[in-house]
Amino acid sequence: MDGVLVHENQAIKGAAELLNYWRENNLRFLVLTNNSIYTPRDLRARLLASGLDVPEENIWTSAMATAEFLARQRPGGRTFVIGEAGLTTALHDAGFIMTDQNPDYVVLGETRTYSFEAITKAIRLIEGGAKFIATNPDATGPSTEGIMPATGAIAALITRATNRDPYVVGKPNPMMFRSALNRIDAHSETTAMIGDRMDTDIVAGMEAGLLTALVYTGITAREDMDAFPFRPDLQFPSVANLHAELAKGAAAAETPAAKK
Repeated sequence: MDGVLVHENQAIKGAAELLNYWRENNLRFLVLTNNSIYTPRDLRARLLASGLDVPEENIWTSAMATAEFLARQRPGGRTFVIGEAGLTTALHDAGFIMTDQNPDYVVLGETRTYSFEAITKAIRLIEGGAKFIATNPDATGPSTEGIMPATGAIAALITRATNRDPYVVGKPNPMMFRSALNRIDAHSETTAMIGDRMDTDIVAGMEAGLLTALVYTGITAREDMDAFPFRPDLQFPSVANLHAELAKGAAAAETPAAKK
């Protein structure tokens, strides 16, 4: 989502046209985000405010992927959660009980107000045997004042105190993409992933067996490419260029010569 369709709550040029192209051609799609703060309803409202119409059912977050993963691991389990509505809602919907008494899991997500008391409680519960789960590995997140510590940074603090690494469900874990494929009944061989980060989007898409397309409107810049030992299948300055290529290909397929 961020860096591909929107940037600082503004739609990126070509994003609306690309979404319309998919709808007009009956192509299934999901908008993914590692941000676990917001529910799909919240994110739909934020996208609408930027001029992008994405239904709730077309949004997949690291919080939802985490809840789905844990529901397969321990249905109806008990969790101690550090996070906001996006994470707690997803876990409630998956049948989990929120508690600080003998939880099966400590689940760490994004929040704007990390509590030292809650972090201390999480450390003690993990020391007591609770399994450590994190929604995503992002160490920092954006704010109007600049960067702020995010899930990965707080996870590192807890790891240092407990000597326990979390299992991270969100990107770059390809599990997030595999769960997304299941949600839209798609197969990796006929699905593409469009992202703006080599270290999360592209590597996870590649490991999930998807066609990968990198756009240069987010985190990874063209000059950063040599730092990585792998490459995306496709590269575009933005989704506007991707949409233009798709539209051109569709028009060529409609010519009489192509049909023959």
